[in-house]
Amino acid sequence: MNLRINTKLEIPADEIHWRFSRSSGAGGQNINKTDSRAEIVFNVSESKTLTPYQKHKISFQDEVKLINGSICIAVQDKRTQYQNRQLALSRLASTLRELLKPPPKKRRETIPTRASQKKRVESKKRRGEIKRNRQSKIDY
Repeated sequence: MNLRINTKLEIPADEIHWRFSRSSGAGGQNINKTDSRAEIVFNVSESKTLTPYQKHKISFQDEVKLINGSICIAVQDKRTQYQNRQLALSRLASTLRELLKPPPKKRRETIPTRASQKKRVESKKRRGEIKRNRQSKIDY
């Protein structure tokens, strides 16, 4: 089953590798028998679907920690392997979506208008007047 990241990018199932192990935490007697922890490994550097620009963009971001050029996500939140697999796939998709998101537009600096400067000074004067009126004017 291919993993759809967005409308333009879909990762084939053969580029995604799985590892399963026993999960820690609650589970009763069944925990000693089932491998419910799912770990998904996606090798970014050897991917054929990602462009060189996308690979570069992913590898130079601090949000995700690449281990040998791979994104590793381990999930053991649910009690069944199937649920953990689905959760791992959705986490990988959201991680890649965030990493490949275009950068936000740069803010163009502008100078404040004369009216906004005047409004700011007037509000400061009003606030100062309120504080001045609160003070007691007792002359000793």
